[in-house]
Amino acid sequence: MTSITTHTKDLTPIEQLEKLDQSLSALGFSEALIFWDSATLAPKNAVNGRSQTLVHLSEFYYNTLVSPRIQQVLDDLETHKNDLSDLEKSKLQFFKEEYDKVACVPVDEYAAFKGLQALSSDAWEEAKEKNDFTIFEPYLQKVIDFQRKYIEYRNKDGHPYDTLLQDYERDLTVEIADQFFDQLRAVVVPLVQKIKDSGVTVHSPFEGVKYDVKNQKRLSDLLLEKLGFNNDSGIIAESVHPFTMNITKDDVRITTHYYEDNILSSIYSTIHECGHALYEQDIDVALGFSRLATGTTMGIHESQSRIYENNIGRSRVFWETYFPLLQDLYKDQLGDATPEICYKASNYVRPTLIRIEADELTYALHIMIRYELEKQIFEGKLNAKDLPSAWNELYQNYLGITPDSDAKGVLQDVHWSEGLFGYFPSYALGSAYAAQFEVAMNRDFDVNKAIADDQLILIKNWLADKIHKYGSTKTPEEILLIATGEPFNPKYFTDYLLKKYSNLYNLG
Repeated sequence: MTSITTHTKDLTPIEQLEKLDQSLSALGFSEALIFWDSATLAPKNAVNGRSQTLVHLSEFYYNTLVSPRIQQVLDDLETHKNDLSDLEKSKLQFFKEEYDKVACVPVDEYAAFKGLQALSSDAWEEAKEKNDFTIFEPYLQKVIDFQRKYIEYRNKDGHPYDTLLQDYERDLTVEIADQFFDQLRAVVVPLVQKIKDSGVTVHSPFEGVKYDVKNQKRLSDLLLEKLGFNNDSGIIAESVHPFTMNITKDDVRITTHYYEDNILSSIYSTIHECGHALYEQDIDVALGFSRLATGTTMGIHESQSRIYENNIGRSRVFWETYFPLLQDLYKDQLGDATPEICYKASNYVRPTLIRIEADELTYALHIMIRYELEKQIFEGKLNAKDLPSAWNELYQNYLGITPDSDAKGVLQDVHWSEGLFGYFPSYALGSAYAAQFEVAMNRDFDVNKAIADDQLILIKNWLADKIHKYGSTKTPEEILLIATGEPFNPKYFTDYLLKKYSNLYNLG
């Protein structure tokens, strides 16, 4: 398999880098479309053809990037780095890192893993549907085995799990993550216990009531419109597990899911994915068709989904302002429910089995469980066959509940089937970043007033100017300094949780 070739004789090194960027972006475009198709409407029997296609596309990607010519281009540009523009420096840094990550893996193994991801995702979906972990187990073990080899190929110092963490959050290590989760745990665990001891009960108009899917879809469309989603540059569909796919900044696709007996799940899945989508749609047009035209890290990306889902979408003023949208569609189901009742119901703290349906407070515990399991996997302490029981044990330890099925336990998330080990901590980091961003935003304008005035565009524009427009040209540290004026400080998040839930549950 040869690479995508271009006539490079008369091109300067920076022009060759631009050609590389365009070629790899085109391959990424193709792979993203295949992934979208597989998750939304592809027939079941298409999986083998899709897997083989991804193998060949991955070989193209590898051979286009990993070559003596590209290595020479990168070396030449590094030598003359001071002559480059800021954008060119960002591209050089990106491709140096990408080259190092890819080149250390033999091409046949790199391509085979891409094919495995398609097969593994298909097996996961079937296993979840049938509540049968054994269908997924052999594929998951192959994914784990590859990731262990990948860590060896990268040959980095430190904890083996560091390599995977840094694929999603630059410079994150087990040591840093342990400190962050310890700080978070010290606040969340006693706060959850205080809420439990308070005896406060919450009446929910969303439980024991059927909300028809047709109107849920209408509500999703209305919410996307209010949040500022550009329908000319994006669409919404359904999938087993909600996700966002950025094909380009002008083609950003999201999915959600709908359950008649759980309307909050579709509301917050839609808002969450819209946060991701707004990030992608608002990237500066100057980045064009580039590998840099996407979010900088998954922690920053999750901060955008979490700030919309939680800081905005679960706020009292959000319910006060947008409750009429729900009421117009579901008068009979809501009865005498009020915005205040809905606000409390959407923030009801209780142990739950499903991460994406957890309240904002206990959600952090779901992430800690996955973090602990992944850490043990790459310390060599756990294999695929051990995960159902290890999962259940940690759920009992952290949340006091045990899944009654693997579908509601170890099979609930799509991430491991796709090899996304190291991703989960990004959710918790994203929530912490979001709290810091909200404080900074309030220095520039009254966020609650903007929501009350139905001016969510002010929030969207602030995030676009401080975060979104930069794409991947800035590091998380640089984004935090630009947006907030200071480095990352998780105390903003713990303070936010303490204030919000102490008020909600009258804890004094």
